[in-house]
Amino acid sequence: MNTLQAYDINIVGLDNKRYEYDFVSDDTFFAALDQELIEKGTIRTHLVLDKSETMIRLDFHIQGAVEQVCDRSLDCYDEPVDTRHMLLLKFSDHNEELTDEIELIERNTVTINVARYIFEFISLSLPMKKLHPRFRDEEQDEDIDADNGKVIYRSDPDSSDDDDQPGTDPRWDALRKLNNN
Repeated sequence: MNTLQAYDINIVGLDNKRYEYDFVSDDTFFAALDQELIEKGTIRTHLVLDKSETMIRLDFHIQGAVEQVCDRSLDCYDEPVDTRHMLLLKFSDHNEELTDEIELIERNTVTINVARYIFEFISLSLPMKKLHPRFRDEEQDEDIDADNGKVIYRSDPDSSDDDDQPGTDPRWDALRKLNNN
């Protein structure tokens, strides 16, 4: 039996109302997908399907952990996953992905398989930089202002400003003088 068939939802016989589904994904789920990003993990997905005459709304709540390899130390660690996503499947005469949140599906579609959506939402929730939790505190102690991603230059490190504004780089002051003339 194909592992991903467990993620099939028969939409032909569904009335226009709300349905709830629960899926548990483990290592066999990730092995069945043709990908190399995630090999191991345990994920629970709660899916709310709301069917109407013109569309199907899918609300995913995905929780669990996946195994990742640290970019710095190459140690394996569990990255927690807790994400929510919404997807609209609109009935049409052809299949087409309009945006990340809206897809067109043919009116005569019998089943939808949500495995691909679950994997995509897990992948989107993972950080770009894979750091073991023991290194994450070090990253926050750097001199980069994490709120706006700018490096702050101080012209005189011993001087203290009373008005809480960062000092300007003296190279820019010289350019401003030229611009004002």
